[in-house]
Formats: sequence, C-alpha cells, structure tokens
Amino acid sequence: MSDPPLIRVLSAEEAKQRVDALAEVLMDCVEGGASVSFMAPLSAERARAFWQGVAAGVAAGDRILLVAEEPGSGELLGTVQVVFAQPENQPHRADIAKMLVHRRARRRGVGAALMREAEAAARRAGKTVLVLDTVTGGDAERLYTRLGWKRCGVIPNYALWPKGGFCDTTVFYKEVSDA
Repeated sequence: MSDPPLIRVLSAEEAKQRVDALAEVLMDCVEGGASVSFMAPLSAERARAFWQGVAAGVAAGDRILLVAEEPGSGELLGTVQVVFAQPENQPHRADIAKMLVHRRARRRGVGAALMREAEAAARRAGKTVLVLDTVTGGDAERLYTRLGWKRCGVIPNYALWPKGGFCDTTVFYKEVSDA
C-alpha cells in the first residue's frame, strides 16, 4: 500500500507554476469520460487557460485551490476548489468545484482526502454551508454520500458527457459549521 497523498493549498503563484500539471489532470479526467464542464478532446491550451483563470481567482481571493500530491515526488494526483464567489446574501456559503483525481491515482483515498480538506478549509474561512453537483450514479456521487453530504435531488439532462450525450446531475449540500 502506498503512502497517503499530501493534501495542501496552493498559493496563486504556485498555481501559476503548476498549470501544466493541473492541465494534465483535467485532460486525463475528460479523456476518461468525466463530465466536468469540458468536451473531448480537450486541448492542452484550453486546459491551461482554464487553470490560469483559476490561479487568477486564487490571487483575487475568490477561491481556494487544493491539490493532492504523491509524497516524495510531488506528482500531482488530484485537485479540488472551494469557490467563495457568491451573491451578497450568501456570505456563509461556498461551492465545491472541479474535484478531479487522475485515473492512475483512483481507489487510493485521494478524492476523500481532498474533500475532507476542502471542507476544513471552507470551515476555516467561515463558511457553514457547502454545495456541489456531480454526475448521477458515478463514483463521485458514492464518495460524497459516504462523506456525509446530503442529496438534494437530480436534474435530468443537466450536462453533456465529454464525448456527447446527456447526463443527469445530482446536487448535494453539507453543513460544516463547528456548532
């Protein structure tokens, strides 16, 4: 059994420096069929542009970017974001976005470790309610349920699979206050 992944927050500068590695994880997930807002084939240029925008959001304080790294090598295994950019009547809420785990690192607890740290980071930032959506019936849906997320419902035909065709989306929330 391998060592557990190292989960940490990336600064905006580190995010800029790791754009290529972040893009590689995103491209792998899309190529593997993950419905994460991008269509296949996803070009490296488009994936890098997405992560450059994320780095700008980190610099602006609009989000936290967490990564999972292989201990020792620092190889990027996965990532997740806590997005703070919400309407003014929702200062207590954040969205969990782009929870991605490279196919070579799946079934090792990477996703669960990323989610636990995302919840902790949101709590430290004063957020008490988190919201996310995921493909209905997928591995991520089962993970979120195991981690105590509450299922709100399913939206039929919400998005497209990367290679075409509609997929349903399940919406989840979790209260993360210390109280």
